[in-house]
Amino acid sequence: MALRMWASSTANALKISCSSKPNVSLAFSLSRCFSTVLDGLKYANSHEWVKHEGPVATIGITDHAQDHLGEVVFVELPEPGGAVSQGKGFGAVESVKATSDINSPISGEVVEVNSKLSETPGLINSSPYEDGWMIKVKPSSPSELESLMGPKEYTKFCEEEDASH
Repeated sequence: MALRMWASSTANALKISCSSKPNVSLAFSLSRCFSTVLDGLKYANSHEWVKHEGPVATIGITDHAQDHLGEVVFVELPEPGGAVSQGKGFGAVESVKATSDINSPISGEVVEVNSKLSETPGLINSSPYEDGWMIKVKPSSPSELESLMGPKEYTKFCEEEDASH
């Protein structure tokens, strides 16, 4: 982790950019900041991801977000049955660096919460797209997915955001 942070800050300082070439076998690409961005997901500019499969959408924070947060030590999530609204907060992530609100990329009803995160919040760091998912939602307006970024757009967004800091 420390080596990745050093490499990222060095690359940014030297204005070095790595091309984003998808790795088909693993279905991810690397941005300049070396964060993983998965194909098949949609991304919000507040660094949450959503994977829509059938009647349910799974939501979590991106690798880019967890990398900037540092070690996650606590996660606050809503109860199943509650409603979330696109762009509105539904919980919080506390790390050794800061506490950040988590916004929902889509609106809907919370049908499941990742209970593993209450005892092992570090899953967000070690597996942000798999074991570190946060909530599952039954979307109330699936068309909201169209307003979110795809992997290429999100990678570019992160590169531009990092370059401006």
